[in-house]
Amino acid sequence: MAEQFAADWLSLREHADHLAREITDLTALSQYLPVDRAIHVLDLGSGTGSNLRYLAQRLPRANQRWVLLDHDAQLLEQARASVHPSDLNSLSIDVRYQQTDLADFAHYPQSVDLVTASALLDLVSPAWIDALVDYAKRHHAPVLVALSYDGRISFDPVLSDDPCVRDWVNQHQRGPKDMGSALGPDATEYAKQAFIKAGYTVQTSHADWQLSADQTALQRATMAGWHQAALAIAPDQAERLDHWLQQRIERLNQTTLTVGHSDLLALPCPD
Repeated sequence: MAEQFAADWLSLREHADHLAREITDLTALSQYLPVDRAIHVLDLGSGTGSNLRYLAQRLPRANQRWVLLDHDAQLLEQARASVHPSDLNSLSIDVRYQQTDLADFAHYPQSVDLVTASALLDLVSPAWIDALVDYAKRHHAPVLVALSYDGRISFDPVLSDDPCVRDWVNQHQRGPKDMGSALGPDATEYAKQAFIKAGYTVQTSHADWQLSADQTALQRATMAGWHQAALAIAPDQAERLDHWLQQRIERLNQTTLTVGHSDLLALPCPD
């Protein structure tokens, strides 16, 4: 059931993810992509294909070849079922689905023009980002990583325990994950400096969730996840955290919530 939970969560957040990304300017990316053939795009941690559904129509070329790479075979099957040509207008897109351990860069495609990911960077370790930078540099490929959680959470109206919950959540985000000790809210800045050191030009921008009072399902799921994360860090505060969540749920219809995310576009130096 864990895979179904993950798929349900990805579906629930997709609309908010896409709205949050609208501020990111992709104009500079076009000069780094081929004009005489299909663009080869590698999507890391692709889940059910949300990044493809958002990005494919915003790339400057209609002819595209995507590899959706994820460690979870069931999520890839759901991606295969949910990526429909009718959703991609008149684009000419070929999609390949590859189940691979994300830490196994040796099995990444050897032909790539753009590396992209969404809602992934804050879950990985410094070593993984270093390996990503090395992979991208070897292929002289630009990198676009979207929606990395950056530690900012704000509610309106506020509760007195909101800052404590945020701090515990951020501590949990920096804890062990599938690919080592995660950078959490520090991921975008670490990646920015790693790409700059490798000779890339880097642009970052905010891509925040702005959840209104009528987006109660996503707010509820987000708060419940934060409650569990905070409880893992501060189990002795269970009663306090339960009370916080209860108050938050009671106020859902009057609450707006901002969750800070960052987009990063890394562009290699021209030849």
